[in-house]
Amino acid sequence: MIKPKLKRLAGVFSALGVVSLVGALALPTSVHAQTDTPDVLPLPEAKFNKKMVELGKYLYFDVRMSGDAALSCASCHDPKKGWGDGEALSRGYPASEYFRNSPSILNSAYKNRFTWDGRLDGSDAGTLVRDMMTEAHTMNMDGRLAQERVKQVPEYVAMWATAVKPGDDPNGMRIFNIIGEFVKSVVSQNVPYDKFKKGDANAISAEAKQGYALFKGKANCVSCHNGPIASDGKLHRLGVPENPEITKDPLRHITMLRHFSTSGMPNYMNTHTDVGSYAITKEPKDKGKFLTQSLRDLKYTAPYMHNGMMKTLGDVVEFYNRGGGQGSELKALGLNDAEKKALVAFLESLSGDRVVVEAPKMPAYQARTFGKN
Repeated sequence: MIKPKLKRLAGVFSALGVVSLVGALALPTSVHAQTDTPDVLPLPEAKFNKKMVELGKYLYFDVRMSGDAALSCASCHDPKKGWGDGEALSRGYPASEYFRNSPSILNSAYKNRFTWDGRLDGSDAGTLVRDMMTEAHTMNMDGRLAQERVKQVPEYVAMWATAVKPGDDPNGMRIFNIIGEFVKSVVSQNVPYDKFKKGDANAISAEAKQGYALFKGKANCVSCHNGPIASDGKLHRLGVPENPEITKDPLRHITMLRHFSTSGMPNYMNTHTDVGSYAITKEPKDKGKFLTQSLRDLKYTAPYMHNGMMKTLGDVVEFYNRGGGQGSELKALGLNDAEKKALVAFLESLSGDRVVVEAPKMPAYQARTFGKN
């Protein structure tokens, strides 16, 4: 009876624009995941509102979308760095630092859940943007301030009329959704593995094919990494070692405790490790669990894991081969050196051309006609 009730609640909360709590409680499996014969599938065509994407691109790169006008979405999700920031632990809002790795936004259109602790529903990219823009430790922006800044840029007002409708005033909630549409448009391109799955036997190397067989067989990576983005959309405990910078750097530790506090986690002041999903669900079984990440475009998204503790794909494969770390759900794989190398070759075949979107030239503020504010 629990799941039907949650489903009904999700519908009610979704209508109200509140989806994250119900999503965190339900933690559904990916709509793309397979249960009979799991496999990594070619990416389908992404669906998004093309009229919104152009304006969304401007706002994504615009530092005026942060509280102090110093950060844009691209500051931590840079196209030139695999749509992450290339750091083990992400930066935070000025005078703070963040305590987790900045995940790539590539292929967000196919995700069923966002953030490392899985607290946000993947069907709502606008809520993801709202979370990142309004949180004090990321962009610290008030939606009401964002809309007034947009109104002061004539080019944005004109694009808004096309993206939304003529005569409609820019408003905060739609700003989040518009940037979300741009995020959904950022997808992998020209991927060798996808070509291979569509019939081009020469699209990947013989070594990558051997790695693919290991991925589905002896290593059984496919049990959690399946569907179009190679993620089951669930949360798992791998026992990844703690990043010592989180407790060494007071600014990172403060941010982590603040996140736990605002999530309503009990006894958070006595916590010195990243408890992952537990902070959201409050269920002891979820301590140390994090969302299964996509395996696509891994060439461009190092370092890896929720805290950036793995520098290379070889490090990641070796970690899995050992059966993970303390308290891990994983089992040792028993791969030899050649098999580990083949598995890395397969993982690299999931990376296509680098997806780069150049930042547009930002239009300037202009004073509005008196009475039209």
